[in-house]
Amino acid sequence: MAKLNIKKGDTVLVLTGKDSNKTAEVLECFPAENKVTVKGINVLVKHNKPRSAQDKGGIVKVEGKLPVSNVMVVCPTCNKATRVAIKVDEKGNKVRVCKKCGATLDAAKKATAKKATTKTAEVKAEEKPAAKKATKAPAAKATAKTAEKKETKNTVKAEKAPAAKKPAAKKATAKKEEK
Repeated sequence: MAKLNIKKGDTVLVLTGKDSNKTAEVLECFPAENKVTVKGINVLVKHNKPRSAQDKGGIVKVEGKLPVSNVMVVCPTCNKATRVAIKVDEKGNKVRVCKKCGATLDAAKKATAKKATTKTAEVKAEEKPAAKKATKAPAAKATAKTAEKKETKNTVKAEKAPAAKKPAAKKATAKKEEK
């Protein structure tokens, strides 16, 4: 079984084929076949026939497998397509390294993911108090307005209700008398 230098979650540049010069994320790796599946690249159209009454048929788009030799890893730090070198770090672990800038590919992914999560957490923390303040003020105004509307509706209904009932009662008694 062959060892791949590309892992799930890597950003890769497609070198050949109908989708050449496009960058996308690796969805799945197949080391036994020496192939990878890349998001939105090598899209195949499958026609599915319904097999049962509940099963729906139709046209489905699926990403096909690409040979590993047709893609190249994009370094997250220098944003260039690069070959992958393997070096041993201080702890004795094997680490994938960018040949152009020397940055580790695995640690750079983790660092960017951590930065993204901390930034989103900070943004969410800043937005929540402002959102609460904004929702409380209009809600108070809205409740005051709705209370006023309800009062006016109730008074209008109270005024109209006796007048509306009296003619209906007269009409009903008039119809009975005619019969």
